[in-house]
This record gives sequence, structure tokens and C-alpha cells, in this order.
Amino acid sequence: MCGIVAYIGPRDAAPILLEGLQRLEYRGYDSAGVAVAAKGGLKVRKSKGRVGELAALVPARFTGKAGIGHTRWATHGEPSDANSHPHLDGAERIAVVHNGIIENADELRAKLIADGCVFTSETDTEVLAHLIAGLATEGVELEDAVRAALKRVVGTYGIAVLDAEQPDRIVVARNGSPIVLGIGEKEMFAASDVSALVRYTRQVVHLDDGELATVRADGFNTFTQEDARATAKQPSTVDWEESSYDTGGHAHFLLKEIHEQPTSVERTLSGRVDERFSTAHLGGLNMDAREARAFTRVKILGCGSAYYSGELGAQLIEELARIPAHAEPASEFRYRNPVIEADTLYIAVSQSGETYDTLAAVQEIKRKGGRVLGVVNTVGSAIARECDGGMYLHAGPEISVASTKAFTSTSIAFALIALHLGRVRDLSPADGRRICAGLKAIPDQIREILAQEKEIAELAGKYADHPGMMFVGRVRGWPVAREGAQKLKEVSYVHAEAYPASELKHGPLALIGPDLPTVAVVPDDELLEKNLTTLGEIRARRGPVLMVGHTRPDPKLAEDAILVPRNEPELDPILLGIPLQLFAYYAAVALERDVDKPRNLAKSVTVE
Repeated sequence: MCGIVAYIGPRDAAPILLEGLQRLEYRGYDSAGVAVAAKGGLKVRKSKGRVGELAALVPARFTGKAGIGHTRWATHGEPSDANSHPHLDGAERIAVVHNGIIENADELRAKLIADGCVFTSETDTEVLAHLIAGLATEGVELEDAVRAALKRVVGTYGIAVLDAEQPDRIVVARNGSPIVLGIGEKEMFAASDVSALVRYTRQVVHLDDGELATVRADGFNTFTQEDARATAKQPSTVDWEESSYDTGGHAHFLLKEIHEQPTSVERTLSGRVDERFSTAHLGGLNMDAREARAFTRVKILGCGSAYYSGELGAQLIEELARIPAHAEPASEFRYRNPVIEADTLYIAVSQSGETYDTLAAVQEIKRKGGRVLGVVNTVGSAIARECDGGMYLHAGPEISVASTKAFTSTSIAFALIALHLGRVRDLSPADGRRICAGLKAIPDQIREILAQEKEIAELAGKYADHPGMMFVGRVRGWPVAREGAQKLKEVSYVHAEAYPASELKHGPLALIGPDLPTVAVVPDDELLEKNLTTLGEIRARRGPVLMVGHTRPDPKLAEDAILVPRNEPELDPILLGIPLQLFAYYAAVALERDVDKPRNLAKSVTVE
């Protein structure tokens, strides 16, 4: 959450900072600000609102060759001009931008006030500015002052620090919140996400937790927070294109990313379907057949849509590999002192690879000797580096806050993992060939679903004005229903509740009536008749029904339907979720919501 960007080099920093913040705005958009080091000291502009509003406040002669910027998702203090970053010390010498939460901020603030510091905001970040300024006495290098200040801090942070008296450098640090360095030609960049860097460079360095870097125009050096020991970092190359960060002619990033799914799924599958042996080729798991057979249980951890994809994945693993599998929110798992079993394979799921709750869960498992695989989209991210092995999705950047193509590619990744685990166990070659063929058919089947966009948009407009919706599904349809409800509520703000269809009569049926439509996920599988019975129960209470399935139902059971092409029964849930993405998008458009930046949300959740 929140976005950081920094620049030092021969060019004026402000335009680069503002352009970078525009690309990072999906990480937080309550307020924004920039600071540059100029001859007369620091120049600062910040304000409540979007980056575009900030840009209008920055004068043409806002010059300086080093600068830092921030776009905020509020934690401490409401969105306001005063609470916007960067934050300065009383002498306006030190400027700090910060992602994360300083847990002992109140204690530090009290001590600083007792020492005569005057605070102008409610934020925890301002504590850092005063701390660093108090330590940056004459003759002290900025990096030494920052390192000493961080020793007093408890919490998570990704920070960038600018000093008016040492304008030849920017110091950045990471602990639980990502910082990436970008290496240019006689210029350097830093950011919380590579999206702010790809216009200028593809060479990046990811900081690890407990690591700092001093960034100058001619290069960088990295070192540990604990003892200032130098660390060796090798740059990696970002393979995402700059064009990935514009809407490509679509009205919103969300719509663009929905339409990118045939291609993103093809990338996820590329080189991984082994038709010769009817299995999946997954060398990144770093696990041979003997090790794979030794696991007796699989536990999948993720947050939000990553958790729902984990539920879908657990079902695939149980069906294809016949291993007990279960998904759990990482945010709950990390707090309950979980029992870590040597014969359990743990899988962590995160689009960004930086989700703090998921990262903390991975670290807890590793601390107790567990084996963890990562399923992530961002190469070089913290979760990818922490895990013993795993899969990159290669879905491409996802800018809209609501996940679509990453969710679908994650589901594909789980199908591949399930196929791989199944084939080293008891899944027959014939069933392996069937799943391989089904996976290869998915991209074109997604294209068939997207061709129904106009009809789905009309249905979304029809249902958008209802105060709430119920989503139901059985077994394979249940994770699809949960993700469908999540999409609708997060982008349209329509209250949406998901429930197992089999549980409807055990309580939620009391809600059903003419004003509460139900979206029913009904694949043509062995539970079809039971699902149709559930639709009858809803219609008997005069509840409107929109069915998503393979066969058009009796009009008495569902007044509207979205039909999806059949695949193999185990893989059908991956396709059944696609129309619900379009449904949520067009409901949000009908209600004139800010589709790509829903209120109160941010893309990468790097705080607790």
C-alpha cells in the first residue's frame, strides 16, 4: 500500500516523480506529495486528493536534481494536506516518504515532543523525519543517521529520505514493505513497484528486509541495517513493457485486464504442459517426484482473491492428486500459532509477491521448518525470494485494484500443480491427457466468453440497482461464487454475499425475496440436479435468479443466464468466473463508480 518514487540524476526530478506517482496511484490515492532538493533547501508540494490534483499545484520552476514522491493510502490520520507525505523535520532539512506502520510511533512522538520537536501531522511517518534530523548532526553521513534512527523503530517500513544538506544522495530502506532500485545511465531511481521505473530502465535491484541503500546519480551501495555490512546485489531485468501500464484504448485498466486473459493464460501455460508424459513441467518447484510423493497434505495461504483462488486450487489438488488440501486466509493463519507439519506442503499465493500477511505467514512456516512454494506474479518479489520454490504466473502487470487476470492465471497455476502432483501419484495417463487438452483449450474458450460482453453488460445494468445480491455455488462452484461476490462488492459497492448453495436452506434463505437477486454458479456436473433444486427453492420465494452455467435452464428456474463453454469438469470453475468479472465491471460502470480505484482499497496490501 502507498507508493514511493525517488530520482537522482542530471534531469529535473519533479516531472519524473509525478509521472511515477501516476503509475503508482493504484497503490493508494488518498493524497500525494513530492519534495526536491534545490539550492535554497527543500521544495515541497503535497495535498489531499489524486496525483493529478497535486500536479496542478507544482509550479513550472519546481527544479531540483534529486527528489522523492509519495501517493498515500491512509493509515495514521485521515487524508488531508497535513497528513500527506513527504514529512519534514522542524528545520525542513530532512524529508521522508514512508510505506508501512511504525508501531511504537506514539512512544517515540512523546519523547520527541519532550525534546522540543513540534509535530504538524497525525502520521507515524513524521516521527521518522524528526528522529533522523536529530541524528544528522554536523559531519554525520545521512545513511548513518537513517540507520541509527531505524534502530529505534518497531514496525514495517519502506522509506526514502532526502537531506537538503546532502543533496548528492537519497537513502532508502526496507523492512516488510518493498523498495526497488532502478539503474539508469548516470541516473538512479527507487520505487515501491517496478511500474514506476519501466519507462526509464529495465535493470532493477530488490532490497531485502533489514537492508538499506545509498543512491547517487552514478550508482548505489547496499548495506545491512544491523551493522552497516555491505551486501552484494545483482541487478535483474524486468520483462514487462511500458505499454502494459496504459489502458490500451479501453475505458479502464480493469476492462483491459479482463480482455488480456486469453493471452495471460497462454503465458502462464507456456512451456509447462508436457503432452508427452501427460503431466506438467514445473522445474521451479525445486522438488523431485520422491519429495512430491512424500507430502500427505497441502495447505494454501493467500488474502482476498488470492485466498479464493487457493480454495479453487485446493479442490483441484484433491480431485486430481487425491491429497487432502485446504485453503486458509494468510492473515488468520499467521496469528493462530499454527502447527507446522513436516509432511505438509505449504503454498503461498500473492499477485504482488509483497502481501504482508502472506509474507509473514511464509516466514513463520520457514521458521518452523516447513516447505513453502510460492505462486506469485512479480519476479524478484519478497515472497518469491523467501519460498523454497514455486511458479511465476507471467500474467503481466495488473494495475486495477481488483484482480482479474492474476486470479485466473493463479487458478491455471493450481491446475498445473494439481496435474503434476497427480501424475507422480495415481492420476492415469489418460486422465493426464484429458487435463492437458483441457488446459490448452482454455484461452480460446475465454475468448468465446468475452465475445458475450454486450449481453453481460446489459444484464449487469439490469441488476446493478438492487441493494444487494446473493452468490451461491456447490463444491466446484463455491469458490467461483465467493470470488464473484468479492468482485461485485469491491468495484460496485453493491453488498454481495456468497454462500454454499447446499447451506442456503440452513439460514440465508430467510433473506431471499423479490429485492435480492441470486447469482447461481451451476456447472453441468454430477451436482446439476441438486443445484437446480436450489434454484427452485429461490424462485418459490420470488427471488430473481441469474444463472452462470453450461446449459440454458428452464425459465421457471432462472429468468436470466450466462452460458459458458464446457471444459473438463475439474477445470470448468476457471471459466465460470470470467463472466462474473465482466458482470462486476459493468455493474460498477452503470453505477458510475471509480472502477480502477475503489474507495478505501489499494492494490498491494503491505501493512497489517
